[in-house]
Amino acid sequence: MTKAMRSPGEAQHEYREIRGFASFDDPEALSYVDSNGNPNFELIRQTDEFRTLRRRLTSFIFPMTALFLSSYLTFVLLSAYAKDFVSTKVIGVINLGILLGLGQFVTSIIITLGYSRYAKRRLDPQRKLLAEKTGVEE
Repeated sequence: MTKAMRSPGEAQHEYREIRGFASFDDPEALSYVDSNGNPNFELIRQTDEFRTLRRRLTSFIFPMTALFLSSYLTFVLLSAYAKDFVSTKVIGVINLGILLGLGQFVTSIIITLGYSRYAKRRLDPQRKLLAEKTGVEE
């Protein structure tokens, strides 16, 4: 096999891999991990698996954030401007404002459980696929 010869200046820098013009070696496979074992995030970000993972994540996070913020802002605005409405007695000393406030905790718990379920079904398998393709350990 024919190999390109290194110039005298290149011989001083033995630590870097220099492929000559006339090298007939097999081209190196695309590596997502450098020689130190650190992931090459720029290459990983360009893969279809990463794009799919990112799209799945944002398709859940943005609607749930909007849902929570709208419920919280509704609670705050009702508490500030509709005092007669939120002070409506429901059972004994419990009024609608207390129930709406407790509803914020319930909303947070439901969104958290929903995200956990979504991540197990849609995000984790895609993350594992990406890890297998790139060779990056978890």
